[in-house]
Amino acid sequence: MQGLIFNICILFKVFEINSAGMKINFHYDIEGFRLRETGKIKRVIRKMIKDSGKKAGSAGVIFTNDEKLLEINREFLSHDYMTDIITFDYCEGKVINGEIYISADRIRYNARENKVTLWNEAARVVFHGFLHLCGYGDGSQKEKAVMTEREDMYLALAEAE
Repeated sequence: MQGLIFNICILFKVFEINSAGMKINFHYDIEGFRLRETGKIKRVIRKMIKDSGKKAGSAGVIFTNDEKLLEINREFLSHDYMTDIITFDYCEGKVINGEIYISADRIRYNARENKVTLWNEAARVVFHGFLHLCGYGDGSQKEKAVMTEREDMYLALAEAE
């Protein structure tokens, strides 16, 4: 799976953002979805890395569809259900590295259900993935509460710009 990101780079248009020395590649293997205002996201990720005491490495954020994310969920996590995000953590010590797969279909659906903008929901999910890479979990109710608090905080920072 770790080599999958390099194969995706060949197949799909790549958008690079440098965040606090962190190389973040946004990939889109679907039509009709592009994350806008990525500068705001870049600045928030820079703060998130600093806040966590981690160091910047590299990460790929891949926007795909429900079917592809379900396939990844089944193959790599043995889960047979839909999700909006799957984060593969390749961190080494304090250096953040990983791959974040996000379903644009789930982003659209959740934005409508939660009555928020598409950008708001997409940014929240990207931040969620990076919070995982920074060491935050969401396996228990307590962890979920902390994760949601952090998502809200970083989203508010991004929206304030």
